[in-house]
Amino acid sequence: MKRIFYFLVTNLAIIFVLSITMRLLGLEPFLNANGLNLSSLLVFAAAMGFGGAFISLAISKWSAKQMSGAVTIDNPKTPDEIWLMDIVKKQSSTVGIQMPEVAIFNSPVVNAFATGMSRDSSLVAVSSGLLEMMTKDEAEAVIGHEISHIANGDMVTLTLIQGVVNTFVLFFSRVIGYTVDKVIFKTRQGTGPAFFITMIISELLLGVLASIIVMWFSRQREYRADRGGGQLAGKQKMIAALKRLKAQYESSALPKSIAALGISGEQGMGLKELFSTHPSLDDRIARLQQNPN
Repeated sequence: MKRIFYFLVTNLAIIFVLSITMRLLGLEPFLNANGLNLSSLLVFAAAMGFGGAFISLAISKWSAKQMSGAVTIDNPKTPDEIWLMDIVKKQSSTVGIQMPEVAIFNSPVVNAFATGMSRDSSLVAVSSGLLEMMTKDEAEAVIGHEISHIANGDMVTLTLIQGVVNTFVLFFSRVIGYTVDKVIFKTRQGTGPAFFITMIISELLLGVLASIIVMWFSRQREYRADRGGGQLAGKQKMIAALKRLKAQYESSALPKSIAALGISGEQGMGLKELFSTHPSLDDRIARLQQNPN
């Protein structure tokens, strides 16, 4: 979940900065007194949409380290660090990728993430809680899951999908804003306040719809990475790791009567599931158990 969170936050921040910069420099040529230039608008939206996505990918390792506080292991000293480096080296060699950077971030929660510009320029980070609370077999499976994300090129694919949805959000929000401004408010010269207000509201609403697409992709990648982790470490180890995560989650959950007040609760169901980066742990375990490989 962390790699998706870091990517989305960085992507949104970059889109915002690019949008403000383009506006200040007067580089939005698609609006003029004669109407809306859809071709110019599409080029502008694509440049902004894909630009933000690829810039966030390019700095993903740096931003993930900054946000999580992950510290790269340059010279492993402790037994845990030595073991971790050995497992990552072994698994990355098995899937045919360059050895990723390896880092540990201080958190009592069992977690891990992988990110990076490409298969051969990546980062794998695990929490201190993972090393303390999981068995070596379970931790090996979690690392295999993250290595599979890298080998599958999930971050690059996510970037392309994010670029496409960014483009459509930027394009249609401006079309809607322009239409409302001209048709409903009947602005004759340039654009009025209605354009900017409607554009911002449309960006927010379309952004919510676009996130459903990105989250669906994220959930499908989790199933595939689980299979990859099972192939690298062993299916039973991967299942045990997921069960450990489930047990930890359940042991820290609030009573149902006040669960809605907590920062974490039951995994997404119904409409909430549409915005979940991960499928439920029960579904992931069931998928692995049904998988013959």
